[in-house]
Formats: sequence, C-alpha cells, structure tokens
Amino acid sequence: IFERMLEVAKAAGLVGVRRVLDSTPLYDAVATMDTVSLVRSAIRGVLSASGDREASLRLLLRRDDEYRTSGKPAIDWDDADARAGLVDGLARDGQALLEAIEGEPVPAPLGQAATLLATVLGQDLEDGPDGRIRIARRVAHDRVISTVDPEARHGHKTDHRSFDGYKGHVAIDPDAELVTATAVTPGNTGDAGVATELLADELAAWAGPDTEPLTVYGDSAYGAGEILAALDDAHAVSRVKVQPPSSVAGRFTKEDFATDLAAGTVTCPAGRTVPIRRLRHLEAQFGRACLACPLVARCTTDPRGRTIQVNPHERLLAAGRAATRDPAWRADYRATRPKVERKIAHLVRRRHGGRRARARGTLKVGADFSLLA
Repeated sequence: IFERMLEVAKAAGLVGVRRVLDSTPLYDAVATMDTVSLVRSAIRGVLSASGDREASLRLLLRRDDEYRTSGKPAIDWDDADARAGLVDGLARDGQALLEAIEGEPVPAPLGQAATLLATVLGQDLEDGPDGRIRIARRVAHDRVISTVDPEARHGHKTDHRSFDGYKGHVAIDPDAELVTATAVTPGNTGDAGVATELLADELAAWAGPDTEPLTVYGDSAYGAGEILAALDDAHAVSRVKVQPPSSVAGRFTKEDFATDLAAGTVTCPAGRTVPIRRLRHLEAQFGRACLACPLVARCTTDPRGRTIQVNPHERLLAAGRAATRDPAWRADYRATRPKVERKIAHLVRRRHGGRRARARGTLKVGADFSLLA
C-alpha cells in the first residue's frame, strides 16, 4: 500500500527533490525483563522447543523448578544470599542444557532457543570471586531485553530520554509533506546507520548537471562523514548539521588545527606540522614537543602531547561545520527541517496506532510502520 501510494504521488508530480530525515521511538509491545526473568524464560524456551528430548534434558536440571510457568520464583527477595543462590542455580541449569545439545544437529526451533539462552547467559552473568555465577557489574553491548521479543533493544533518543523497543526512521518530502521512505531498526541503532537506505532511490537518480540536485536536511545525528560522502558522491546539497568539535573550555579545538589530507599532515596553532599516521585510527601525534610550546597551556595537559583524531572525510566535515554558520543555510534549515517533526507526530498519533508497536520483531513492526506512513 505504501509503495503504491508513492507511485501515484510521483505520477501526479507531488514528489520533489528535497528530503528531510528523522527518527522516533516505537515502544515495544512486551514487558522488559530483568536478568532473572530473562534467564528463566530462556530456559523454559529451550525445554518447550526440545520435543522428544525434553524428558532427558529435564534430568539435567538441579533447581527445584519445572520451568513450566512464567514469572519469578518464590524466594525471600530481601535475602541477598537467596538472590545470589537463585542466580547461580539458574545459570548452572542453563549451562547444563547448552552443554547437552552442543555440537549436535538440532531442529531449527531448538537451535534458536539455545542461541537465545546462550545470549542472555553471556550478556548478563559472570563468574564471581566466591565461585558462584552472579549478575555482571556491567551492561552488555546490544543487550537482549526480552525473550518474548528478542529483537527489541534499549535505546536513547537523547542523553536524558531512554526507551525500550524500536526506532522508526522516515524520509519526507517537505513540500508535499509525504513520507517517501521508512525503516525500522532495534532501538539502539544510530540514525546515521540507515540514512543511505532511506535515500537509496534518490542517491541513485542523479542524471547529470542539468538536473536539479537532491537536497537533504537532517539534525546532527546524520552529520557523519560517511553520510556526507554519500551525498557528495551523488552531487546532492547537504543541509545536514555537523557538530563542532568539543574541547575543554578555553583550549584549542580540532578546528584550530589545519588538516591537509592531500599532504597527510596536521599543523597546530603554534605552526608545528606533523604527519598523519594510521595507528588504531588516523591520528596526528605532536608528542613531547608540546611541553616546550608557548601555547601548551591553551592546548593540553597530557605529558604525551596533543593528539588529533583525523576522519577520512575530514574535508567534508569541516565544510559542513562551516556551512552551518552561514545565515542563509541556517534560515533554510530552520524553515524546512521542523516539518518532519509534525509528520512524525501524525504517524504516532493514537488514531493511527500510537507510539507503541502493535507487533513483535523488526519485520512486522517495519511493515506496520510503512502502513502508517
């Protein structure tokens, strides 16, 4: 339906060559689980998918728990030792099940259940100094938050606003205010990671200098070098914000250093030039020469000297930062980009389905989001 709508809109001449990008949280349709609930639910999933092997697998379990119902076991939750014993017992039951089927051919449902169990054990648990398995003192990257919807993730829309579920990404035509592309990702996916997917048709459509170029608007979440490079390759006009480099107040920022990618050098405000080297990243190290520099107090307190990280797309990033200071650029951005906020508000209104996902899994949530668009 969404694709057919776009075909009709394009045939009617409603779709132009400007696009605005943004994303919005889509809250998952299930409850987020804590570690105990995750591990116990994953064990129950392996047992229910084991078919004829269920009876033999149950013989490996050591806890007094049949794992047939959901919810938490009945223990004294105020007793730290009881809580620690529960976590250790759940972990060892889970490990016993995984060891029993390791290396054996298993049906796909059992293999998927075992993978999920291994994931939740590995992400949330660690060996404690007392020999018990305990909840890890860290948060795993890409942590599964529910066995009912394993693709949902914990995400952050801003530094102070978090959510559980998915992200809905959109591109709109700001003149006709039509959504031209959608994508749905787990909630911890960065906006820049799907920008080229949202613009795939437009980036491939440039037909030469006689055609009107694509113009793309986006906030600083899209101001990555790879996105700017893709727009540059397609001869598109960038109205994407690029964040200025950060630094300690009163000290030189990265913009105060002259980077010459063609020569492979960086020159500091004091006039010293050093080569760009590829170590873990592209970087320029000024070393101990900084200690004798008359400007060192305004640059760094590191005894090893100042180090400048160099992006392969440094030229485009610098040009993007400079463009955002142009009054005409800012006026165009401020007049156009907010239209996507209004369109997203329409998308997540309750009459259209609301902000909470009505399905589980990226594929189904993505199909529903396209239907709303």
